[in-house]
Amino acid sequence: MKKLLVSAAAAAIMTGAAYAQTEFYVVQDTSTKKCTIVNKKPTTTTTVIVGDGKVFKTRTEAETGMKTINVCAH
Repeated sequence: MKKLLVSAAAAAIMTGAAYAQTEFYVVQDTSTKKCTIVNKKPTTTTTVIVGDGKVFKTRTEAETGMKTINVCAH
């Protein structure tokens, strides 16, 4: 029984970590003005979130969204 509980807890933690990775941001490098997609919220002042700070659930959504963001659409 104890082994089952430990296994269930480990599975829950791993599942939670997988869900935490499902955030994508469209960011712009302030010096080069180049836009990229990242899976972590930027913490530096040289990279800023663009597109009204929208958080995307998938990389595909972020790629589509990046095409509609004025500062990224060249």
